Amino acid sequence: EVQLVESGGGLVQAGGSLRLSCAASGFTFDDYAIGWFRQAPGKEREGVSCISSSDGSTYYTYSVKGRFTISSDNAKNTVYLQMNSLKPEDTAVYYCAADWTCGGDFGSWGQGTQVTVSS
Repeated sequence: EVQLVESGGGLVQAGGSLRLSCAASGFTFDDYAIGWFRQAPGKEREGVSCISSSDGSTYYTYSVKGRFTISSDNAKNTVYLQMNSLKPEDTAVYYCAADWTCGGDFGSWGQGTQVTVSS
């Protein structure tokens, strides 16, 4: 059974940093892509970043480029999202999800972790 567990969310002031973790189990980590998504109250879920565990390819949505960095520790089956220069508009519940590729439908999801950025 695929399991994804996010951690690392919290309350931070604008300009601050957080590092989210996504611990994965139940599948061959090296064969999958892990994506980070977020959903703010009243807004649709949006893709934030993605990494292909097989070749390390990374993708970012425009609004986080240069501020967020996604990385993967295949030995720990964990993907990280380092978030710097946080803005109030980054406030959302952040989810990680797994699929074969970063362009997939992402059928397996974690429970989410809340990130709140105060102004």
